[in-house]
Amino acid sequence: MSITLSRRQALGAMAAVAAVGTLGAPAFAREKVKVGALRFTSHAPSFVAFERGYFAEAGLDVEFEFFQAAQPMAVAIAAGDVDFGVTAITGGLISLAEKGAVKVVGGALQEEAGIDGQMILASNAAHDAGLTSPAALKGKTFGISTAGSSFHYMASKIAAAEGFPGEIGFRPLQKVSAIIGALKSGQIDAWAIVPHIAKALTAAGAVQTIGRVADYLPDYQVTTIFTSADNAAEERSKTQAFLAAFSKGAADFNAALIDRSTGDAAAEEMVKLIHGYVYTDRPYEKAAPSIRNGAMRITPEAALKMSSITDQLDWFKAESLVRGDIAVDQLVDASYVASI
Repeated sequence: MSITLSRRQALGAMAAVAAVGTLGAPAFAREKVKVGALRFTSHAPSFVAFERGYFAEAGLDVEFEFFQAAQPMAVAIAAGDVDFGVTAITGGLISLAEKGAVKVVGGALQEEAGIDGQMILASNAAHDAGLTSPAALKGKTFGISTAGSSFHYMASKIAAAEGFPGEIGFRPLQKVSAIIGALKSGQIDAWAIVPHIAKALTAAGAVQTIGRVADYLPDYQVTTIFTSADNAAEERSKTQAFLAAFSKGAADFNAALIDRSTGDAAAEEMVKLIHGYVYTDRPYEKAAPSIRNGAMRITPEAALKMSSITDQLDWFKAESLVRGDIAVDQLVDASYVASI
């Protein structure tokens, strides 16, 4: 049986964990925890929580393991080699959950109206031929990494909203770099991607922006926090501690780069902190604009947008990309955070 906490209850549980750490008696004697991450701005809450001592306050001795893609991270967590990670809901993740290997326990990156989020792009050639808005995507080719990816989901929802479901041609290209190359060269017509990539491509004149994903999926829970099913069931204190520390990192990130409520100096400090993990091969002056452009809101207090999770699961089932009988509580352990 899953239990959904109210917002008040979730806040109280997180405050209790934080208070214990502040009093110098953490719930754990600095338990070692491996956190899977990608070197993306969207993973910044984990970096902030580490650098500002929030994990340590919660009794966690965190070590990062970096991945090149989300799917290998999911496999590592299912195997118990990594404890926690952040990724989009994909067919692969749902299949691991259906096998009883992983559980989603919190929310991370989200789309929000009024905040720069994922952008819908057209190749210059397609744009010149009339692809100037998502309404013109009918019959066009759209780049995705693989079938069952978040790219696949977004494009399908856009097509359905515009009245031509199933009438986009999907081109699985495996890697983001391959999709970028195909779009720039006109081998595909369109794509949707996070702002730090989209803005850079548009600014360079390599592609054209024709819309925003938030206009079609305004409450999209883009990424989620997940762990092994064993951790979720048997290591509640550790999982609660991780979520509490991650949430503090997310609050700092949102305040500095999304709400801009802490001032310019705090924003600069945040960008410098993130640069220790993201675009490390670039000098700060060149990396900073991309980090700022990649800032999207992280769901406060790791709350889960359950309507979005359910919509995604229903789409995967309707497309026969996962088993049709999998229930949402097989994918999500809703007992850890508030549902919104």
